[in-house]
Amino acid sequence: MSKAGAPRHDPVPIGEVATPPFARLADPLSLFHARAERFLSLARGHELAAYLRFLAGLAETQHRIQAGLPEPDLPESDAVARAHEFGMPPLDRNQFVTGPAIEATLDRLFALARELDMPEPARAGLARATASDPPTRDAMMRAVLADSVPTERLSEHVFVAGALQVHFARMAARLDAGALVPVGDGACPTCGGPPVSSMVVGWIGAHGTRFCACALCATLWNYVRIKCTLCGSTKGIAYQEIEGHGDTVKAETCDSCRGYLKVLHQHKDAALEPVADDVATLGLDLLVREAGYRRGGVNPFLLGY
Repeated sequence: MSKAGAPRHDPVPIGEVATPPFARLADPLSLFHARAERFLSLARGHELAAYLRFLAGLAETQHRIQAGLPEPDLPESDAVARAHEFGMPPLDRNQFVTGPAIEATLDRLFALARELDMPEPARAGLARATASDPPTRDAMMRAVLADSVPTERLSEHVFVAGALQVHFARMAARLDAGALVPVGDGACPTCGGPPVSSMVVGWIGAHGTRFCACALCATLWNYVRIKCTLCGSTKGIAYQEIEGHGDTVKAETCDSCRGYLKVLHQHKDAALEPVADDVATLGLDLLVREAGYRRGGVNPFLLGY
């Protein structure tokens, strides 16, 4: 592992002024299919190939189940307006209420996931999730949303998390991105959850700016570079990478809170994907944690790390 020197911004192309939007909402009809393709690409020759191929199949299942799902219930317009006024997420995960849309999403994902090639512990977890009664289902969803999944129950929660990603991405896509406002360091302006990773993008009009990516609803929100996403500190920020593995994925570490979040340099490699590339760079997590930093990003597919 190497530690980069003094951080600096990448130059903005001549003639382009970076004026990024605060937030971008994902299109769930393309999000999961693109993620599946990225997982497959990353699996080639990777030491985690079998797991990455399983996640590719799960992401494609997330894509396939969407056709014909019930419309998700959204907050009333006055509740969205209050959230905007008081700097609160309009789809606050802490206020989650079950309903027909998420129940149908769970049922479909559990059913189609049985077709996937998966490790035996995952198959056993899927069987337990499928057989769970309503109170158990509700408890599993709340554990995922609270990032408090019991270690001994990780395998079934992977599938529950997959369904929740679909549900929240569908709800988020129906909001007005222009009405979203900051709700705190390291908090998604849509659902209030933590990021999975962050990206330095190469979009026209936003080249060289950073966006955090929500692990749950896939919202992207603009966040200042060289600033800790966990505590907001601008002191003691450094960048760690694995020598010989390129410079497109780094860990931004903070000496103030001893936390870190990965930064994906998508402006250098447009194929980088916040969830998939986070899983595929698990080796970087292990090395940074050995140096005494705690992981700030949350990835439902790395619940055991």
